Amino acid sequence: MASQASNVVRPSDAELLQAQADLWWVSLSYLTPMSLRCAVELGIPTAIHRHGRAASPTDLIPALSLPSAKLPFLRRLLRLLPVRACSPSTRPRRRRGAHQPHLSGARLYLDALPRSGDGVGRVVQEGRGDAAIRGAGELHGATLFQESLESLDADFHNMANEDMDAHDNFGIEIALREFRDLFEGIQSMTYFCGTSGDDKFARAIVKAFPHIKCTVLAPPKMIGATKPDDGAMINYVEGDMFNFIPPAQTVALKLVLHHWTDEDCVKILAQCRKVIPSREDGGKVIIGDILIDHSGPMLETHLLMDIGMMTMTKGRQRDENEWRDIFMKAGFSD
Repeated sequence: MASQASNVVRPSDAELLQAQADLWWVSLSYLTPMSLRCAVELGIPTAIHRHGRAASPTDLIPALSLPSAKLPFLRRLLRLLPVRACSPSTRPRRRRGAHQPHLSGARLYLDALPRSGDGVGRVVQEGRGDAAIRGAGELHGATLFQESLESLDADFHNMANEDMDAHDNFGIEIALREFRDLFEGIQSMTYFCGTSGDDKFARAIVKAFPHIKCTVLAPPKMIGATKPDDGAMINYVEGDMFNFIPPAQTVALKLVLHHWTDEDCVKILAQCRKVIPSREDGGKVIIGDILIDHSGPMLETHLLMDIGMMTMTKGRQRDENEWRDIFMKAGFSD
């Protein structure tokens, strides 16, 4: 047994990350047919054809009789579909006529594809990023990841939170190895752990860098349940990141901003900028989040994540230009 264990080859960081990306793709791939169904229901193929087989999302808004406020949601829907070679630009079939048999496949597509009424379609039609959550609450009397679900189905609630914990904390050790130089020289840090009350990343940081004095901005329920251990230099403070962030040399946000709108992200980052010193004095904001890479091998997974966020939260996944835009609006110089 010992010789067998010694022969086990540990996967590389790159292999672990790729495996996780594959799991994300498998978990989220159901959103592709839902998105296709939404495109068919909205009449996007016909609208593109009538426009001349090439139309931008801005062109499609009036053609689909959608309010302009829904343009961001339409853009996010349209950028996923071509990745799976299911672009809704296909020429529609002829309608029934004297010598034109009815050849439209739309009915078949709609019958075969998963219903999107409580997901992608509802978001695009209502134009709100939390439409699916509200829809689930109306249908089931509870919402995912909230205490309302625990009272209805404690086992499912616990499973969902365990899965989210595993998702959010995958790769901590890899990050601390790959970006170790990012934490060198930091003396104090404020870490926001989100509404879930997850402080594992903060604990990993102070364990790897014992000299860092860490303050965790936490929800009240977490502060009451926290027990000191490992002699960690962590101070827990209750607060609202929109209005108060404890001053520190560095503010760290891990998987926080993708839950929020661009406007909310600008407010949060502006608060971060107020409480850190200048760059010359070592001030920095560290953000751990998804970066959509339009030329990378994980593009489809990134876009599926974005559609998932669109159906479950007010937030989104962002590419480099979208991140840059909110940084600049928050007052950062580059």
